[in-house]
Amino acid sequence: MAQAAEVRAGDGQVPDRLVTVPNLLSVIRLAGVPLFLWLLLGPKADGWALVVLVASGVTDWLDGKIARWLNQTSRLGALLDPAADRLYTLATVVAFVIRDIVPWWVAAVLVGRDLLVMCAIAVLRRAGYGPPEVTYIGKAATLSLMYAFPLLLLAQGASTAATIARPVAYAFAIWGSVLFIWSGLLYVVQARSTLRSRAI
Repeated sequence: MAQAAEVRAGDGQVPDRLVTVPNLLSVIRLAGVPLFLWLLLGPKADGWALVVLVASGVTDWLDGKIARWLNQTSRLGALLDPAADRLYTLATVVAFVIRDIVPWWVAAVLVGRDLLVMCAIAVLRRAGYGPPEVTYIGKAATLSLMYAFPLLLLAQGASTAATIARPVAYAFAIWGSVLFIWSGLLYVVQARSTLRSRAI
């Protein structure tokens, strides 16, 4: 299991750069959230919403690759990237509940998981620690949900494509949700371990 980050804010172990290519991509992803919501809930332009969601997934993959290729990791990037992931997840789940694509309790569980992680991060920050490291399980959960969301959109209707996409969409949605909850519990365990090690 990945260990929680125990780098105190201001230690400078991660560069505090603002203007980098990965950060720009993350800001573009964040700007796409309200557009994505409007497309889903306003004109219900699912095709364009799907384009925005796929573009978000591509830029999510690119910003990590570019950060490593160009050595442009930063503390801001470490905050922006998961923030964009969470906002897209939240926006998609809320829109899907409003449109009766997924039941309300799915949204409640996923949002509850994020609130739990946010509380753990707030407690760590108050103690002077940074957020826990992103785990592979968390990344796998995000990836699975990023596959599930566009497939769930594609699965709407009675077309042949919808019929084919439906079971695959549900499989990714269930697996991604399980991993999402699991990763949230791991973050809480990491935070607790970090705080206990400080107390010893």
